[in-house]
Amino acid sequence: MVDFELTEEQKAAVKMAHDFALNEMRPVALECDKEGTVPESLVKKAAAAGLTAMAIPEEYGGGGLDQITASMVSEELAWGCAGIATTLGANSLATTPMVIAANEEQKKEYFPRLCDPDDPKFAAFCLTEPGAGSDAAAISTIIEEKDDHFILNGQKCFITNGGIADFYSVFCTFDKEKKYGGIGAVVVERSYEGVSVGKHEDKMGIRASDTSEVIFDNVKVPKENLFVPMGQGFYNVMTTLDLTRASVAALATGVARAAFEEALKYSKERVQFGRPIIAQQSINFMLAEMAMKIEAGRRLYQLAAWKAHKGLPCSLESSYAKAFCGDMAMEVTVNAVQVHGGYGYMKEYLVEKLMRDAKIMQIYEGTAQIQRLVIGANLMGVTDTYPW
Repeated sequence: MVDFELTEEQKAAVKMAHDFALNEMRPVALECDKEGTVPESLVKKAAAAGLTAMAIPEEYGGGGLDQITASMVSEELAWGCAGIATTLGANSLATTPMVIAANEEQKKEYFPRLCDPDDPKFAAFCLTEPGAGSDAAAISTIIEEKDDHFILNGQKCFITNGGIADFYSVFCTFDKEKKYGGIGAVVVERSYEGVSVGKHEDKMGIRASDTSEVIFDNVKVPKENLFVPMGQGFYNVMTTLDLTRASVAALATGVARAAFEEALKYSKERVQFGRPIIAQQSINFMLAEMAMKIEAGRRLYQLAAWKAHKGLPCSLESSYAKAFCGDMAMEVTVNAVQVHGGYGYMKEYLVEKLMRDAKIMQIYEGTAQIQRLVIGANLMGVTDTYPW
C-alpha cells in the first residue's frame, strides 16, 4: 500500500522551509536577481535554520534530512527563489560524494565547517570543465603524485558557489589516457596556494547564485585529501547525481508552482471581454495543464527520493524526475508569462524571473538529453556502463 501521508517531522520541515521562503526569500528575490548576490544576513538566517547543511549527517552537526524531506524542502526554497535556493543547497551536492566515499577523518575535518550557524561556510562540487560537460571522461584537470603530496593543475567552470566556497570536491584525472578509469577526487581548500577564482558568470537565470571558474595552478594537495581513488571517480559522480537529481527535480517543481500560482492569481483578477480571463477556456485549460504536470512532477521526484532513501537503485527514477520536471518547469513558466500577456514580459512581474530561472533546470546536473540517454540505456538493459 502506498502511503502519501507525511510524518510530523516532515510536515514541520516543509512548513519551516516555506515560511523561510515566504518571509526571507520572496521579499528580496527580485533584488537578488538584479544584483546577482545573496545578502549575508539571509545566509546567516538560513544557516541558523539548518538550511545550508540539511543533508550533512547529524553526527557532524548537520540536519541529517533524508532524501524525501530534503527534496520537499528544496521545492519550498525554489518557490521562494531558485537562485537563493541553489546557493543554499549547493553544500549538499559538494558533500554527497564525500558522504559516499570519504573516510571518517575526512568527514570530521570538513563537514562541521559547513554546520556552524554563526559562521556559515560553503563548499563546491567541481566536475565541469570548458572541454568536459556531459562527457566526464574528457576532464583534463590532472593530479600527479609527488613524494608525500599531489600536484593539481586544471580549470573548472560553471561551478556553483565556486567564488565563495571554503573548500572544493574536485574530480580530476590521474591518467587522461584511461578516461573513466583514471578519474579520482580530492578535497582542495580555497586557502591552498595556487587556487584562484576566475570569471564570475553573468547568467540568464538563478542570478543570485554564484557561478564561477575555479583554477588550480600547481596546487599542492596533501595525500590524506584523496577521498575517491583513481578509477572510482566516475562511479562516485554517477552515484552522487542519482542521489541529488531528485532535489533538482524538486527545485524545478518549486519554480513551476510559483509560476502557476502567479498565473492563477492574475487570471482571476484580469478582466477582458467583461469577465476574468480564467473563464476563457483557452486560459482555463492552460492552467489545468499546469496543475496536472506540477502534481505529476512532484510524485516523480518523491518516488526517486524514496528509492534513494531506501538504498534502492534509483538511477532510472532520478532521470525520469529530472527530465520531466525540468521540461515541465520550462513549459509552465513560459505559459505563465503567456497568461500575463504583455505584463508577463516585464521585469516587475515575478513570472519573467521564473521563466529565466526555469531554463537551468533542463541543463545542470545532467541535461535533459543526458537523462534520456540514461533512460534509453536502461531500456536496453545497459545499467552499469552507458553507451556514450
